[in-house]
Amino acid sequence: MNLIDFLQQRQSTPVLTEPAPNEDDLNKILAAGMRVPDHGGLKPWHFTVISEDGLQRLSDIFVEAITNEALSTGDISTTGTCTPEFEAKKVKTSKMPFRAPLIIVIATNKQSHEKVPEIEQQITAGCCAHAMQMAASSLGYGAMWRTGNLAYDSTVKAGLNVSDKNDIVGFLYIGTPCREHGVKPSKSIEGHVTYWN
Repeated sequence: MNLIDFLQQRQSTPVLTEPAPNEDDLNKILAAGMRVPDHGGLKPWHFTVISEDGLQRLSDIFVEAITNEALSTGDISTTGTCTPEFEAKKVKTSKMPFRAPLIIVIATNKQSHEKVPEIEQQITAGCCAHAMQMAASSLGYGAMWRTGNLAYDSTVKAGLNVSDKNDIVGFLYIGTPCREHGVKPSKSIEGHVTYWN
């Protein structure tokens, strides 16, 4: 497949299993993230690679985050009594990191710069996630870029050493596809492009 076909057929792979990328492939994926457009050469991103026992650590952080939220909303009483709904949510949340054998957490590492506003730095970090997803796919792996409420949660950010002024732009789940996925239909450019001639 040539490069343009590869780019035009990009899609996420939500169901992933072992094997994860080996060390050489992982380094190639991370290197792709380091090559994104970067105004001012600030490198305003940080990658946290999570695998093996780290997946359980992330699971514990996720459960802590929803527990803190539930305490504030009354889904858990001060005596520790939980609603059935929260118990179900807790089980589901605890399993989330195990949807793939490897996760790369992409966060911003914003720098103070008079010519590079924070929004540009945020977009650059997002480009890292896309570049690494494409690199993983090019190496034969599946990948899924996820966010959700937990990406914006203060407990999760603290657990991943992401400061208050920075953001998690995504959890990039990477592994081997469990099954063949048909190519999704292409999205039409109609209505999304304006030409000035």
